[in-house]
Amino acid sequence: METLQFLANGFAVALQWHNLVFAFVGVLIGTAVGVLPGIGPMSGVALLIPVTASLTSGLDPESAAASSIILLAGVYYGAMYGGSTTSILLNTPGESSSVVTTLDGYQMAKQGRAGAALSIAAIGSFAAGLVALIGLVALAEPLSDIALSFGPAEYFSLMILGLCAVSGLAGKSMTKALIMTVVGLLLATIGMDVVSGVARFTYNQPILYSGIEFLTIAVGLFALGEVFKTILEKDAEGGEIAKVGRVLPTKQDLKDSSAPIVRGSLLGFFIGILPGAGATLASFFSYIAEKKLSKNPGKFGKGAIEGVAAPEAANNAASGGAMIPLLTLGIPGSGTTAILMGALIMYNIQPGPLFFTDHPNVAWGLIASMFIGNLMLLVLNMPLVKVFAKIIETPAKYLLPIIIAISIFGVYAVQFTTFDLYLLLGCGVFGYLLTKHDYPVAPLVLGLVLGPMIENNLRRALTISNGDYMIFLTSPLSLVFLIIATLWMLIPFLLKLRGKSVVINEEG
Repeated sequence: METLQFLANGFAVALQWHNLVFAFVGVLIGTAVGVLPGIGPMSGVALLIPVTASLTSGLDPESAAASSIILLAGVYYGAMYGGSTTSILLNTPGESSSVVTTLDGYQMAKQGRAGAALSIAAIGSFAAGLVALIGLVALAEPLSDIALSFGPAEYFSLMILGLCAVSGLAGKSMTKALIMTVVGLLLATIGMDVVSGVARFTYNQPILYSGIEFLTIAVGLFALGEVFKTILEKDAEGGEIAKVGRVLPTKQDLKDSSAPIVRGSLLGFFIGILPGAGATLASFFSYIAEKKLSKNPGKFGKGAIEGVAAPEAANNAASGGAMIPLLTLGIPGSGTTAILMGALIMYNIQPGPLFFTDHPNVAWGLIASMFIGNLMLLVLNMPLVKVFAKIIETPAKYLLPIIIAISIFGVYAVQFTTFDLYLLLGCGVFGYLLTKHDYPVAPLVLGLVLGPMIENNLRRALTISNGDYMIFLTSPLSLVFLIIATLWMLIPFLLKLRGKSVVINEEG
C-alpha cells in the first residue's frame, strides 16, 4: 500500500502542467530523433541536457531535476519508438535496436501495409511501456532496500560489473570497448583529488581543477560527432520511402500481434534489467523467440506482422527495464542511461539505494511520467504517422546547422566558458574519428560517469580494511559480482576463440 501511495504522489508530480508539457515535448522530440537516421537516443538525450537546464533554471533544484529527467526520459523511450518509422518505410534503422524491425517491417511496407506495421509498432510500444511501469513499481522498492545493505566493497564490485557488462556487449571488438572504458575512467580522474587535495592531470590550468564536465563530453561525442560524420562522409540517405496507406490495423493484425507483443514486452523488460544487455539484444532475442514459436516460421522475413510487433515491444520494454538498475543501484545499464545518470548528478541528485528515500518526488514522478508519456506516444503517433514519415525527408543542410546551434548555445548556457566550447569541438572531432574506426563511445561515457564513484568506494573499502584488498573477496556479495564480471568478459572471448577454431578445423 505504501508503494501505491508513493506512486499516487508521483502522478501528482507528473500531472503538474509544466511536467505534462515537458513529457509531451520529450516524447515528441524523441520520436523525431528516432525517425531521423543516425541520431539515436544517446545523441538526442545528450543534446537536450543543456536545453532542459536552461528551461528549468527558474525552478527549485528538486523540481528542476524532476522536470528535466521527465523530458529526457521522454526523449529516450520516444526515440525507441521513432526508430521503427525509418526501419519500416526506408529499410534504414533509426537506431541499432530497430535493426530487426527492418526484416519484416519494410517487407510489409512494400506490400502496401506500412500503416498497419507502424500502428502495431505504436501499440506494441504502449503495451511494453505498461509492462515496464508495472515492473518498475514492483521492483524499485525491494531492490532499493536490498541495495541499502551494500557496503563500499559491494558497491565497487557492482560498478565493475556494470562497466564489464557494457564493455562486453558494446561494439564489434571487446578490446576496443575496453580501451574506451579505460579512457573514460582516465578522464574521470582529471581535477582536484577530493581526499588529498592534489591536482591531477591539470597541468597547472585552473579551468581543469573542477574536472572535465560530463555534459560537454557527451554532447561533443554524440551530437557533434554525428554532424561531422554526416558532413565528412556525405552520409545522407537517398533511399526510396514507402507510401503509408491505411493506418489502423485489421482485426487479424491485432489477433496475430497480441501474443508477440506480450511475450516481447516481458522478455525485453527482463533483458533490459541486465546491465549492458540493452534494447538491441532484447529485440533480437524476441524476434528469434517468435520465429521459434511460430507454426509457420517461413513467413518471417517476408512481411510477418509478428516480426514487427515482438521486437518493437521488446526494445521499448528494455528501455523501461534499464531504468531499474539506474534508479535503484546507481548503475547505468546502457549508454543512454549513463547520460541520464549524468544529468541527475548535474542537479546534485545521486541515483542509487537512497534515491527513493531522499528524492521521492523525482523518483516516483519519473515513473508516473513514463506511463503518461507512453499514453501520449500512442495518441500522438497513431494519427500523426504520416506526419512523422515526412520528417525522414528533412534535408541535412537544414538539420545539421540546428544540431550545431543547439550544441554550442546549450553548452555555453550551462558552462559559461569558452574552454568548454573548444572542448566541445574537440570531442566532436574525436567522436567522429572513434566511430569511423569502430570504437564504441558508450563505454567511454559510462567510465566517465562511474569513475568517481568507483574510486570513492575503492578508497572507502580499503580504509575500512586497513589497505587489505582481500575485503573484495571475503565479502560474499562482492565476490559474486566480481565472478559474474569476470565471466561476462571471458565467455564472449572464449566463444570467439571456439568459433575461430571450428572455422580452422572445417577449412583444414
